[in-house]
Amino acid sequence: AIIVYRLPWTWKCSKLLMKFIHAGLNTIAMILAIVSMVAVFEFHNAKNIPNMYSLHSWIGLTAVIFYSLQLFLGFAVFLLPFAPLHLRVALMPIHVYSGLAIFATVIATALMGITEKLIFALKNPAYSASPPEATLVNCLGLLLVIFGSLILWMASRPHWKRPPAENAKILRPIGAAPEGTEVESTMTNSSNADKSDLRSNTEAARKQNIKFDEAGQRSTM
Repeated sequence: AIIVYRLPWTWKCSKLLMKFIHAGLNTIAMILAIVSMVAVFEFHNAKNIPNMYSLHSWIGLTAVIFYSLQLFLGFAVFLLPFAPLHLRVALMPIHVYSGLAIFATVIATALMGITEKLIFALKNPAYSASPPEATLVNCLGLLLVIFGSLILWMASRPHWKRPPAENAKILRPIGAAPEGTEVESTMTNSSNADKSDLRSNTEAARKQNIKFDEAGQRSTM
């Protein structure tokens, strides 16, 4: 969901379509997160394991809470056409930073979770003996780190951003001027004026060159 706007082959798609894809992927992730949390609590209760005692569980619950707030505000401010434009502009940097921070928090939570599981589950041989299960899960943890680093790198590089012309096509509030009216006509008039000035300057230079040639001919004669 984070890199939907960063993929070059999506830049030709409309901004509204990409918004729906971005929101849809985040909604699916939120549903899966809720299902996972319910499964964890039910498993703990069935096995008489205390709930919410580890740092993994604290950070994980915090990430889910902030993720739900991020999703709600994203729908209310950026997807629905009711929020004023100045509010969207003001909240966009916060929305982007919060998304990246939550993503990094989720990666850290997953790494702590798999380490905690290995310590508790591997008894004979123990985790410290580096059995094949430990090696496999450690490799999965490294892949998680690489995956998270690539996503954060793509999300922070300017050349991966959607082109400015496409960024300008945002979902406008109700009553706003449609695309291609005052702004585009102003740009067109400015462009035409520039072209007219260029033609005038070229014509003046041509006439001046002719005068220089005539003067040169007279001096030679």
